[in-house]
Amino acid sequence: MIGPDQRPRHRRGVRLSFDRVRQAHVLLFPEGVLMPNATAVAVLELCDGERTVSEIVTALSDTYKGVRIEDVQKVLARFVERHVVEVA
Repeated sequence: MIGPDQRPRHRRGVRLSFDRVRQAHVLLFPEGVLMPNATAVAVLELCDGERTVSEIVTALSDTYKGVRIEDVQKVLARFVERHVVEVA
């Protein structure tokens, strides 16, 4: 489980961008492309290696209601499993 004090960031070579053709965010990485949903994009945009998971939850709570740390941890865990996010 990813801890609340860990600092997630995109792995080297991974980039979140907006694809104008698809009108959707895409997560580009050397092995392929992922099309994250809006919730995942909100989390990924805050994964800068500086913010902790707790700080990401706080930032998301400023915009969205009902943000739970467990949900953010689950989203991050899926991206860690896909080798596009790393935590320190």
